[in-house]
Amino acid sequence: MSLREFKIPGKVQAKQRPRLNLKNGRVYTPQPTINYESYVKWCYSDYAKQEGWDKPLENAISAEIEVFMPIPKSDSKKKKEAKFSGKIRPTVKPDNDNIAKSVLDALNGLAYGDDKQIVELKVRKYYGVEPYVYVKLIELEG
Repeated sequence: MSLREFKIPGKVQAKQRPRLNLKNGRVYTPQPTINYESYVKWCYSDYAKQEGWDKPLENAISAEIEVFMPIPKSDSKKKKEAKFSGKIRPTVKPDNDNIAKSVLDALNGLAYGDDKQIVELKVRKYYGVEPYVYVKLIELEG
């Protein structure tokens, strides 16, 4: 069993739907999605160099994604404490499925051959001091 854990600092960017350019009829991926996926690749690659992860995972994978979102400054002290302690969890956008799509698609061909290898997926959202995404990939076989 192989375990790979890494952090993506900053606010999460959900995968956006492809758009249609009405002038030329071509479908394209919105720039914020391209930028975020490149950033995820860079973050993973940085950890991979440090940890010696020299090749992609080859077997079935369990993926866990924890998203830490900033607490609005306008919240009361009581509400901020409830959010910090986990009594109040984020029920705001982005949606968990779009978060998973942006992170897992970015890791295709880098952390693993293809995201079809993901056989278990857990996405959780919390409030935190600073926004970031924590990714854990567990190779289940091999």
